Amino acid sequence: MHRASNAFFVLQATAAIVAMAIILWSLGISSIRFAEAANVTSFSDTLSSSAPTVASNHTITFSTPTGVVDGQTITVDFSNGPFVIGSVDYTDIDLSIEGTGDVNLEASCTTEPASAAFSGTTLTITLCSGNGASIAANGTTTIEIGSNATHQTVGDQQITNPAIGSYEINLTAGASDSGSTRVAIISTVTVTASVDTLFTFSVAGVAGNQTVNGTTTGATTSATLIPFGVLESGVASTAAQDLTVVTNARNGFVVTVTADGQLRSSTGADIDGFRNGNYDITPVGWEGPSSVVGSEETYGHWGLTSDDVDHFAATQTYVSASTTPVEVFTHSGPTDGTTTGQGTTRVGYTVQIGSLQEAADDYQATLTYVATPVF
Repeated sequence: MHRASNAFFVLQATAAIVAMAIILWSLGISSIRFAEAANVTSFSDTLSSSAPTVASNHTITFSTPTGVVDGQTITVDFSNGPFVIGSVDYTDIDLSIEGTGDVNLEASCTTEPASAAFSGTTLTITLCSGNGASIAANGTTTIEIGSNATHQTVGDQQITNPAIGSYEINLTAGASDSGSTRVAIISTVTVTASVDTLFTFSVAGVAGNQTVNGTTTGATTSATLIPFGVLESGVASTAAQDLTVVTNARNGFVVTVTADGQLRSSTGADIDGFRNGNYDITPVGWEGPSSVVGSEETYGHWGLTSDDVDHFAATQTYVSASTTPVEVFTHSGPTDGTTTGQGTTRVGYTVQIGSLQEAADDYQATLTYVATPVF
C-alpha cells in the first residue's frame, strides 16, 4: 500500500511538471531560469552623422558586469533598420579594452589577440583563445567602426544609415551580459532618440541683442540658418542658437557640433578657424585676426562658444569650428529641458575679418549637431 501511495505521488509530481511545461511553452517561455543574465551598463552608440542613407562612423561604448574571457565573443546586431554594412571588415574596426588599450584584430583567430568580422548585419568580435585578450568584470569597452578606426590602419569603409527613424542596436558580451540602445536617424538639426525611455533634442534661433557666454549677438538666427550678413573689417560679429534636451537617461547626454569645412566662397577664398588658422581646441579669449600680408589664414577667422560651463568655464572664450566633433553641451543625468546648463544651453558663433579678407558674397559652411544619450 505504501509503495502504491509513493507511485501516486510521483505521478502527481510528473503531471504537475508536464502541466507547467505546457503553460510555459504556450507563453513562449522555454524554461524556468533561476539566474538571469546581466545588463551591460553605460551602453551608447555615437554616430558621426545622423542623416538618413549616408555613410557614418559608429563609436560603441559599454561596460560588462560579468566580463569576457578569452575564447568568448562580443556581438553587435545592426539588423533593425537595417543598417547597410557594405564592405566593412576588421580593417575598419578598432577594439579598445579598459586596462589593455587598443587590441590588434584579424579576420579570424590565428595569431592576434582578437578577430572581428560581419556576418550579414551582425558583428562578431572573438577574444582569441590563448592569445591573452580578455575584459575584466565591470570593464569598459569601446568599438569604433569606420574611418575613426585608426589603430592598425585607417578604416576606409563605413556603415550606411537607414531611413529616418529610431532604431535598436543589440549587444551580447561573453556568456551572460547583454543590452540594447537606440540611435535616431533624422535631420542634422533636430535629433530624437529613445532607449526604452525619453530623449528629444531641438535647435532654435536666437534674436539679436541677446547674450551668449558674455558676448552680445548681432544677427538673428533660425533653427537652420545663421546669417552673419556683410562683415565689417575689424568688427567681431556674433550669432547664436539655443539647444534643448529632454531626457530621463540615467547618465545624461552629449551634444557635439561639426562643420563640413571653413567658411568658403565659390571663388575659393575662405575664413579660417580661430585663431589665425590655428584651429584652437582649448578655449581662449576672443582676439581679432592678425592680418599678415601673404598669410591668408590670418585675414579672418571664426570660432564657437557655449554657455555650458563644463566646456567654457570662462566667459567670452572660444575654440575653432572644426571638422572634428566639438562638445558644446553635456549633462550627467536626467533633465526636463528647462534648467539652464542641464537641459538647455546657448551656442554662439563669432566671425571677424581684417582688411585683407578676400571679397565674396557667398561664404558658407554647414554645421551638424549630434546628440547622444547615455543610458
